[in-house]
Order: sequence, then C-alpha cells, then structure tokens
Amino acid sequence: MTRGHSTPDVVIAGWGHPPFGKHEGTLETLLVTAVRDALAHAGIEASDVDEIVLGNFNAGMNALAFPSSLVLQADDALHGLPVTRGENACASGSAAVHTGIRSILAGTSETVLVVGAEKMTERDSATVGQALLGADYEAAGQVSTSGFAGLFARVADAYAERHGDPSEAMARIAAKSHAQAAKNPLAHLRKPLDFEFCHTVSEKNPLVAGRLRRTDCSPVSDGAAALVLTRGGRMSSAAATRGVAIAAIAHANDYLPGRRRDPLEFHGTAAAWRAAMDAADVGLTDLSFVELHDCFTIAELNLYEVLGIAPEGKGASAIESGLVMPSGNMPVNVSGGLKSKGHPVGATGVSQHVLAGMQLTGTAGELQLPRADRAAVHNMGGLAVANYVSVLEARRT
Repeated sequence: MTRGHSTPDVVIAGWGHPPFGKHEGTLETLLVTAVRDALAHAGIEASDVDEIVLGNFNAGMNALAFPSSLVLQADDALHGLPVTRGENACASGSAAVHTGIRSILAGTSETVLVVGAEKMTERDSATVGQALLGADYEAAGQVSTSGFAGLFARVADAYAERHGDPSEAMARIAAKSHAQAAKNPLAHLRKPLDFEFCHTVSEKNPLVAGRLRRTDCSPVSDGAAALVLTRGGRMSSAAATRGVAIAAIAHANDYLPGRRRDPLEFHGTAAAWRAAMDAADVGLTDLSFVELHDCFTIAELNLYEVLGIAPEGKGASAIESGLVMPSGNMPVNVSGGLKSKGHPVGATGVSQHVLAGMQLTGTAGELQLPRADRAAVHNMGGLAVANYVSVLEARRT
C-alpha cells in the first residue's frame, strides 16, 4: 500500500525559473541562472545551503552525463556541498523535490537547494525521441519516428475504444493550454490557438501519431527551475514572499512492462494521489487548483478521471462544462502545463512546484486565480510508471 507523508513545517522558501524554450546557452548557464535567482528570491546566501539535489534525465540528449557539480558554478560558497543527481524519467524534477523534503524531515539537512534542468533542443528529433523511449520497457533502444507520442497515441486509441473518440476533448484541452501559456512569460509556446485550429488536421497541425495532432503534444524544450526548501522557522526575513507550505507528499511506482498495466488505469498515479490527499487530510473540493502532467492532451483528459475530477469515461465533461478552466471550480494547468509551458523533462517537476507556488503567494501575474490557497502537483515518469504528488498550501504567517 502506498503511504503518503505529512510534511510539518517544511516550506518552499523561494524559487528561480528562467523562461522555457529553445536556448542557445548550455545546461550550465540554465542551471546557474535558476540557482542564483532562487537564492535571491529566498533571501539567503549560498552559504546557508546544506545540500543540493538535481533532477536531470538526459539519456543521451546532452553529451555531459555527469552534471551534478555544475550547480556549484552558481556560487563558490556551494563548493564542497553534497550534490545528488536524481533521475526518474519525466518525473526527475519531482523526485528531486521529494528527496530534498525527505532530507529535511530526516533531520540531515535544514536547507536544501533543489534544481531541475534539461537541455533538449541541441539534438535532432530522432535522437530526442529515442532518448525518451529509454523510459519505456518495450520501446527502449528502438528507432521511432514518433517517440513517446506513439505510446500515448495508444492511450488515445484505448480511450476511444472504451469511451468514444477523445479528439474533440483533446482539442479543447490544447486550446485551454495555449490560451494560458500566452499569458505566461515563462512558457515556451506563447501563441494562443483556438479550438478550431487545434481540432483540425492541417499542414500547420499535422497528425504526429495515431489521433495525436501536433497541438496535442508538448514541445521539445530547454529549461531549468530551482527552489529552496527549509523549515518555516528558518525562512529569511529578506525572502520575496512568505513562502509556501508543503502539506504532504506521496510517490508510487507502477510496473514497467506495458503488458502489466492497463493503459487507462494509471494505477501508480491513483495510488500516489490518494496517499498524498489522505496524508494532507484533504479532499478534491479542498483544492483551489491542480497542476498535472499533461505531456499529451490525452494524458490530461485521462487524468481528469483518474484523479476523480470527472467520472470514468466522462472526462470530456470537465472541459466542456468549464470545470477545469481558470474560471471553473477546479482549474487545471493554469500555467499552460507541460503542453504549452514546455517540458524540459528534468525541470518539469520543479517547474510545476514553482508555478503552483506563484499562485499560492499571489505572484502569478496575469495567471493569478482569485482563490489560491491549496493546490496539488502531479508529475509522472514514463507512461504513469513513476508518480509523484505534492499538496501545497498558502502560508498565512
């Protein structure tokens, strides 16, 4: 049985998040910028940090396969600190966040710097696709023209077989995502695209794999994000915000072979979600919003049902009714999500926590929701194989 963990008095004290996109700079420059911004935002010096955790997938997308000490380039005062690189496919960022939280709970560190980073655009699409497929049991090592899109196309096919063609709902999700990313200065894809464009297969929006159109797929992005974890009582008076409380975390892994997983069940996600919510002692209606792992629009649609936002087979109702829109009762991916904010895989989980933190501190700019007091962050590696959930809350003092 998956156990969640309440995380009393652990807070996100500050963060750094350069814009995602295609960057000419190196993995090092991305890391250094994010780290310096996070330290400044938290109002601390590098000498205040006890430990560093880096989330980075790589798998051949970057020639440097041992990047952990690159974080030390941000400030000489970090020299000599322990740095651990964590990897759990597209959930590497949340793996790093949870590792930092557990270190504080264990009492081995008081202040942990967490960084997520990925440099993806310097490789051609075939190399990136093959690297990502290294996270799949059956496809690892194979040449593929569609990469992970081909795997999620099968999810869309399974959904169509059981519940009807999801293409229209997927297009509505894509349009929502692009509309939000257009307001997000940190997003990779900042052009709003309407439902008709997203729903129509065209030269500018071709089919990528199965039912998945280009607008159903997250882009290949470069990016880094960093955050500072500490105890509430250790928050610096120089911090830019009052910080964000971490109420609970949970992590659950599913089987790696696809034949042992139902394509729509997302068992590991469901287990991590229940465990985190139970540990935080909250229910779905207690949340102001959710940031979830929408690497493809079919993933977001299916997750509506897995997380209980919509009944099984009725995920389309959540988007058609406006429930998951920013103006709805359960906004989902207000940031633009992976789909449009971008998905530099090692950075994604950290980014999700940062964007949720911005909402909870009232610093989300044009994206700001009128009610933002409690949120859940969901990040998964592989096709719902490694699953992480965090429950975050606004701090009042």
